[in-house]
Amino acid sequence: MKDTLTQMYQRLRSVERTRVYIYILVYFVWGVLMNYIGILTEIAKFTHWWQIVPTYIFYMVPISILLKEYNFFTQYAYGLVAMGVLEFGGYALQTSYIYPNNILDRIFGSHVFALGMALFFAFYFPLGNTIVNKFYHHIIDKK
Repeated sequence: MKDTLTQMYQRLRSVERTRVYIYILVYFVWGVLMNYIGILTEIAKFTHWWQIVPTYIFYMVPISILLKEYNFFTQYAYGLVAMGVLEFGGYALQTSYIYPNNILDRIFGSHVFALGMALFFAFYFPLGNTIVNKFYHHIIDKK
């Protein structure tokens, strides 16, 4: 277990700073936009706006970096586990707010909300890695 954690730490430390900055920017903007869309559509939102930082930057960015070498479906599968824990925890601890009778509840039922959100947000990891790669190569190729 210690070796695995050491390897994960080394993988995180080996990422180029430029790439890390792109991850932070992309995921922060993504978090702000998704929270805003959640409020606008009255589906769900963070209880406090600043929760975007620990969720998207301190939780999702490192997971994305650790998953970036895997194929799309493996990233999605691991991302589903990571987002399941996050979604369950957010709603259980009431750090996220679900609007009552929102459109997803009306379509799928209220008992599957966290599962639906985890299934949706697990796509962040493979899509985020693709977006960051494109930005990174665009910036590096221009140098």
